[in-house]
Amino acid sequence: MARLLVTGGAGFIGSNFVHYVVKHTDHHVTVLDKLTYAGNRASLSALPEARVDFVCGDIADADLVDGLVATVDAVVHYAAETHNDNSLNCPQPFIHSNVIGTFTLLESVRKYGKRFHHVSTDEVYGDLALDDPARFTEASRYNPSSPYSSTKAGSDLLVRAWVRSYGVAATISNCSNNYGPYQHVEKFIPRQITNILWGIRPKLYGEGRNVRDWIHADDHSSAVLTILECGRIGETYLIGADGEKDNKTVIQLILTLMGQDAGADAYDSVTDRNGHDMRYAIDATKLCTELGWRPRYRDFEHGLSMTIDWYRGNEGWWAPTKNVTEAFYAGLGQ
Repeated sequence: MARLLVTGGAGFIGSNFVHYVVKHTDHHVTVLDKLTYAGNRASLSALPEARVDFVCGDIADADLVDGLVATVDAVVHYAAETHNDNSLNCPQPFIHSNVIGTFTLLESVRKYGKRFHHVSTDEVYGDLALDDPARFTEASRYNPSSPYSSTKAGSDLLVRAWVRSYGVAATISNCSNNYGPYQHVEKFIPRQITNILWGIRPKLYGEGRNVRDWIHADDHSSAVLTILECGRIGETYLIGADGEKDNKTVIQLILTLMGQDAGADAYDSVTDRNGHDMRYAIDATKLCTELGWRPRYRDFEHGLSMTIDWYRGNEGWWAPTKNVTEAFYAGLGQ
């Protein structure tokens, strides 16, 4: 698989994957990205032009997709609309990208007989109770709770159907919450980091009891590459790093690592999101035992400290979108 097409490769986890592939393999990467507000061409600017091509376009454009898929060995599909708040306010773009876009890619890889890996989310499984010891596994029942997670669930099911009905050589991964460089400031961790850097009080939904299972984007990238190279066709693999933390703990750790007081008066509690899932937790046993994958960033505090350093040193990357993001949240009372 010397030539990869990476959809959504200018987004957060997609761009991290492109960086990881360039650093750890000899593969050539073509990035296809629509450059919506969440895509940033600058996320790829430091990469060698001889190894990475960039194409601006829509994954639902069948002619464009066909032309690109015909030239590569495999497609790694990151492109998606991903923000829960946005999906609640306007679901249509999520249907277009996550469902129609995935269908378009599947038809193209079926046509040309190419390897396909679909990157998905643990949010397709709904949520778990805070006092439930269980974690999501590959056998967990789908129970999405937002337009975002329901369209990702739909795209997962499309991939499974194309494997079974048409013999497409595909795999799926469902990952827990990512953190790391190149993440848009609308997301929880970078929003709090950049708020503190600009002297704005951090914001916490409700009481901050919601639990997320955090994984560094580099670990997600290494897992996806492992699945692409070694995963069994037709299989789903869950990716996680045993990083469960509630949002209050995360915001307090960010404050502490940035030399701030982490008491209750150091941040604002804001209106909780509608349908806010309580807890996500991933059991990555299958990935670890079957493919031998292990996360590198087992210490969340260390990975978070590195992430803070990246945002502190790359204000020119995130500053252009900060004011617009905060104005949007202010309109929601968040």
